[in-house]
Amino acid sequence: MKITKASISLLEVPLKEPFVVSYDTYATMPSIVLTLETDDGLVGFGESVPDAHVTGETPGGAVEALRTLLLPAVLGLDPRDITAIHQRMDAALKGNGSAKAAVDIACWDLAGKAADRPVYALLGGRKPENPTIARVMSILAPDTLAAQAVEARDEGFRHLKMKLGGRDGLDVERVRAVRAAIGHDLAIRVDANQGWGDPATAIAMIRELEPFGIDWVEQPIRADDVDGFELIRAQVGVRLMADEAVVAQADLARFVKARSVDMVNLKLQKSGGITPCHRLATQAELAGFSVQVGSMLETSIASAAGYHLALAHPAIVSTELSGPVKFTREPGNLEFRIPEVLVSDRPGLGVDVDPDVLEDLTTDRWEVSA
Repeated sequence: MKITKASISLLEVPLKEPFVVSYDTYATMPSIVLTLETDDGLVGFGESVPDAHVTGETPGGAVEALRTLLLPAVLGLDPRDITAIHQRMDAALKGNGSAKAAVDIACWDLAGKAADRPVYALLGGRKPENPTIARVMSILAPDTLAAQAVEARDEGFRHLKMKLGGRDGLDVERVRAVRAAIGHDLAIRVDANQGWGDPATAIAMIRELEPFGIDWVEQPIRADDVDGFELIRAQVGVRLMADEAVVAQADLARFVKARSVDMVNLKLQKSGGITPCHRLATQAELAGFSVQVGSMLETSIASAAGYHLALAHPAIVSTELSGPVKFTREPGNLEFRIPEVLVSDRPGLGVDVDPDVLEDLTTDRWEVSA
């Protein structure tokens, strides 16, 4: 089986409401859907969701990386030779995790379809329980968040993930309002997305939040300030999670040596897909860290890939791939029964891609062939 043809579709995926984090506001989400075809007629789907603040890529840059470097490097290879696929991609281009993730995910989809097995089976089998998602909440006014928290509880969510790091000084009031509205019916996790900047600010903020019973605090400081986590760890009791600071194995090794976090948030888009994230999860497991698979607001395609990984790896205890529930329309059909995600047992990713919806959301398209 050889990869013979690829198509790249650049999408704008509509959101139900704007998504607001510390560094940007998104009215729609850019997505790159990659289709790989083989010489025996199989079709696999992958996805790239680049973010200049997280992966260091723009949508246009990711498209060019795929079109001019990555796809020419892997055309003609067997998609099941995933190590060779990554070696070719890494030789062609450094970094560019989300572009490489699209290729990696499509290859796993093809490998599963060729073997007539779901991707999680190729990764070692699945856990008995279904993965779950938290209700991810934008940086909004405290009273708005309180109302949304009550709605989330009524919808069946068991966890809230609050985006913090806003510049208006209302982060504590946001958490206070949400905890007052829901009591202790739901767990609250907070994610500053680097927005508190330096360790001193983060320590002061976390101390103010600790009385509200926070599950954990994610990426409170700049991604390049790895040593700053040690300062925070020494001053607060809440669990700490690194996200943007962990992309590659060398990044994680620094946290392992320092013992400065309890958890790491892995994202397929940051690190290049299922394959490198599986290695990172094993590295974290050996260090005694728990792992979350996080979201870049991908469609069902890349979200399903993350859930297959989570089902198969014992160190992954949390999943937040919530993109599909935030879109008004998207090309895939990953199934949710809040708060659970119903990952298909069908071959590959188990996601059907509607060609009409894909076409409607596509703003540009490219073909690459051997």
